Amino acid sequence: MTEIQIRKGEPVDRALKRLKTRLEMDGILEEVRRLRAHETPKERTKRKARAAAKRGKIRYRFTMPKAPGAAEAPAVTAAV
Repeated sequence: MTEIQIRKGEPVDRALKRLKTRLEMDGILEEVRRLRAHETPKERTKRKARAAAKRGKIRYRFTMPKAPGAAEAPAVTAAV
């Protein structure tokens, strides 16, 4: 269960903003919005395809292949 501690003298609106941010990061708000209305199998397939594409973009971004024709940095060797 997600909870936050209200600090002494903290305005309520700031505490609500922290709570909303925490819920968004945990994915709870997205799930509530998704479950609010009926989702057809076609919509579910589209949603899952979009999520997979997003994961693929992130995965590709961090494992990008080297550009073709890009020269690699020469190895540094010490002559003795």
